[in-house]
Amino acid sequence: MKLLDIYAKMKGDLDVIERELARSVTTDHALLTETSTHLLKAGGKRIRPIFVLLAGKFGNYDLDVLGRVAVPLELIHMASLVHDDVIDNAQTRRGQLTVKAKWDNRIAMYTGDYIYGKALMIATELHNPLIHQILSKAMVQMCIGEMEQIRDFFNTGQSVRNYLLRIRRKTALLLAISCQLGAVAAGADYKVSNGLYRFGYNVGMAFQIRDDLLDLLGTEKQLGKPPGSDIRQGNITLPVLLALREPAIRERLLADLQHIRLTDGACDMKPTLKMIRKSEGIKVAERLAERYIDKAIATLAVLPDNPAKKNLADIAHFVAKRNY
Repeated sequence: MKLLDIYAKMKGDLDVIERELARSVTTDHALLTETSTHLLKAGGKRIRPIFVLLAGKFGNYDLDVLGRVAVPLELIHMASLVHDDVIDNAQTRRGQLTVKAKWDNRIAMYTGDYIYGKALMIATELHNPLIHQILSKAMVQMCIGEMEQIRDFFNTGQSVRNYLLRIRRKTALLLAISCQLGAVAAGADYKVSNGLYRFGYNVGMAFQIRDDLLDLLGTEKQLGKPPGSDIRQGNITLPVLLALREPAIRERLLADLQHIRLTDGACDMKPTLKMIRKSEGIKVAERLAERYIDKAIATLAVLPDNPAKKNLADIAHFVAKRNY
């Protein structure tokens, strides 16, 4: 089944989640409502809510309960993007101006804080300490991941291991607990929730590697922002780290990265992108993403057979091949 078919099949429940997302950030403060709904209106894959709902089908499926997990997780993701755009000085996201670009950094930071706060308020409506513990620990790890990314801006000497640990914290963990908490909220047993956590983790690792590849290989129309944005912001991703290992281009690539740093990214990126695109780093990163997807599919084997299991496998295959 294609991804769009899965979304169409779950449209009714996803529409409920979408309305709750909008309702949750609406406030009497007009500006705060406008800034908080700005990114929401730009859309998104809503993969975290999808994972929550599908994981809930391994237990007692209750949309009212699962919504109190799905909505906070998506809000946490949205808040992190608002903050990321401040840190990265990003002007566009999903083809729209970022909150920081349309307003300013101060408005963007408080908007992100507000969305985080709303996420926690909704989560506390579920009287399950385990859910709160998993959620709060993940948020702590996400913050550490962000700090590590800032520390490693333009650090061409960082290891692949450091990169993988960073994307685990920044991206994979939230997808992992989306699967885990959907099962926990639905009362599924530990073996199932743990298996779903591992599935989400491996998909999340592949998702971020694929995202980093798309930033180098995609078009502005596909990405909703100029290609090479990561490099402009100083974020040295896996394909670039791997390309730097190639003696034939290492010195030239190092010089380009230094020039980009000194000009704050206000330079022609086309030669640098062309060099990276021709490197073996692209192919090696693609193979690593595929290995994570293979691991994700393998973890599904321990789960009970139901339609949700097939849907999760289909989403994993989409992540492996996605071009947007």
